[in-house]
Amino acid sequence: MKKLLTFVSGIALLASVSSCEPKQEEVKRPNILFAIADDASWKHFGAYGCDWVKTPAFDKVAESGLLFQNAYTPNAKCAPSRSIILTGRNSWQLEEAANHVPYFPAKFKTYAEALGENGYWVGSVAKGWAPGEPGSINGKPRELTGPKFDTHTATPPSKAISDNDYAKNFEAFLDARPKGEPFCFWYGSTEPHRSYEFRTGISKGGKDIAEIDEVPTFWPDVDSVRTDMLDYAFEIEHFDSHLQKMLKKLEEIGELDNTIVIVTADNGMPFPRIKGQVYEYSNHLPLAVMWPKGIKKPGRVITDFVNFTDFTPTYLELAGLTAESAGMQANSGKSLTDIFYSEKDGAVSADRDHILVGKERHDVGRPNDEGYPVRGIFKGDYLYLHNFKTERWPQGNPESGYLNCDGSPTKTYILDTRRKKGQMEYWQLNFGKRDSEELYNIKNDPYCMHNLIGDEDLSDVKAAMQTQMESELKEQADPRILGNGDIFDHYEYAGPVKNFYTRYINGEDIPTHWVNKSDFDTYLKEK
Repeated sequence: MKKLLTFVSGIALLASVSSCEPKQEEVKRPNILFAIADDASWKHFGAYGCDWVKTPAFDKVAESGLLFQNAYTPNAKCAPSRSIILTGRNSWQLEEAANHVPYFPAKFKTYAEALGENGYWVGSVAKGWAPGEPGSINGKPRELTGPKFDTHTATPPSKAISDNDYAKNFEAFLDARPKGEPFCFWYGSTEPHRSYEFRTGISKGGKDIAEIDEVPTFWPDVDSVRTDMLDYAFEIEHFDSHLQKMLKKLEEIGELDNTIVIVTADNGMPFPRIKGQVYEYSNHLPLAVMWPKGIKKPGRVITDFVNFTDFTPTYLELAGLTAESAGMQANSGKSLTDIFYSEKDGAVSADRDHILVGKERHDVGRPNDEGYPVRGIFKGDYLYLHNFKTERWPQGNPESGYLNCDGSPTKTYILDTRRKKGQMEYWQLNFGKRDSEELYNIKNDPYCMHNLIGDEDLSDVKAAMQTQMESELKEQADPRILGNGDIFDHYEYAGPVKNFYTRYINGEDIPTHWVNKSDFDTYLKEK
């Protein structure tokens, strides 16, 4: 009887086990490699059809994953754009961090800080969140993109390029990683940020000005401008070359398959009318994403409108977190996993059909440290903009050097068309004051040359875009739309640029290293 009971019990146990669902293998949280170029417009990467800039690493990521045709930053300047990436919130929701060179508010935790508190090995190289003051926690400076790995250096290909050996420092980060921990790394190149060594694209990159298929129509098509564009291309290629080494390293150690690789830039190219402005080439950025273990049907081209608020919710979801559980403020974006897990090309999600953009105070150069507030919306083929303070100069005041535009041969040439030749066209397009409203068909007019705001046939388009923009900004509690926008002008600058305009006008010699005189003047003298 005992044997019979034991036998029956065994059968029952086996039946019970066999009736259960098989236990699924625990999902391993993915690694994250975020690579961000410093000032690069979307068109200037090979995967988008550009032949005069060689980007094999970016192209590999696109080919092995997803290429986004409509990726935008909501604010086209270094510090506010990076603040958006790190928090998943639009810049007008970030108080001081809406501005350039701010004090970063203590209340906003970054995804890097959150992941570091939840089992990820986190680090960064070179330019993280900048420029500005990140603040501190318990007397220790905050590391908004993670602890720095900046020890290794190498001889750069030009004197204007950083000597930071980005790829070697990434290896050092991987070597220091505790066994079994997923990682999150921020590769923050300082290229192609200015300044450049003039003519390196030709002398060291082997390029020819005839290779450039198109010069934006708001600049003169002259040799010095084309040469400047080639120097920019040379620096993008440097960024890409280190990314290539990082991908190779991940493949060697068997980590590439479960690593999300995101490659983008913080804002458009550092040229007049682009960086720091609110036009198509200012905010429209490159974006390629690969994740062999997670992205279905790699090689797709995505036309959904996505933006920088979408990165943080993506990371949190894949790490098994929410903004609330991570101790972060609520995100404004939407996780990209719906696109990752789809097999559709082109448009994947019907609600990803537009994005909001804007700016407040960027670089110095206006009385009372004032900004140039703008809000806008990209939707379908159109861009609608509202400029709130049209009495102000959009690129900064002339007497202080238009300091929201980096110094360059292109800037010098355009200013000289007015100073020396009395020609107003290019100066007006790049530095002149603007109408309160602007409307562009970016499909037919990607350089935003023809303001259609007075076109009666488009009045319904304009009205619908304006209504949607204002409604969504109210939902996001944007102070500018709610009537308290001047608060952005009253936030303090961090560092030595406070009250810059008055001090400059009074004759103080204040360094403006980001507005370089460049090697162009020296080159002209030698000629």
